[in-house]
Amino acid sequence: MQKLFNKILQTNRFMRSSIISILLCLVIVLCVNCNSKQSNSETHIVEIRQMKFVPAKIEVAPGDSVKWINRDIVAHNVAEETDNLWKSTELQNGDTYTIEIKGKASYLCTIHPVMKGKVILKK
Repeated sequence: MQKLFNKILQTNRFMRSSIISILLCLVIVLCVNCNSKQSNSETHIVEIRQMKFVPAKIEVAPGDSVKWINRDIVAHNVAEETDNLWKSTELQNGDTYTIEIKGKASYLCTIHPVMKGKVILKK
């Protein structure tokens, strides 16, 4: 009987050790995933006011985002000028448009084509 009891205790110790090992592995994997999702990316603000993009030229790192905010009394939009890679909907006063920057871009308001801006990548 004592041998059986010792065997059960050993089995339970093994199972406890296995469960603890599995839980520790899960915690490590979750921590690694959490840290990999954190980044140093920033969101840069460009205001649209008085028929201008302010600032008209912005320097960002790859992976950063740019958020345009329409603070003008008329509607505007924001569209990549060269290859038509992205375009916002019409932005009324207070509306915003945000994108992640993957490369340099020249952009404009297609409603008011004299309004132009540039996104430059940091080196």
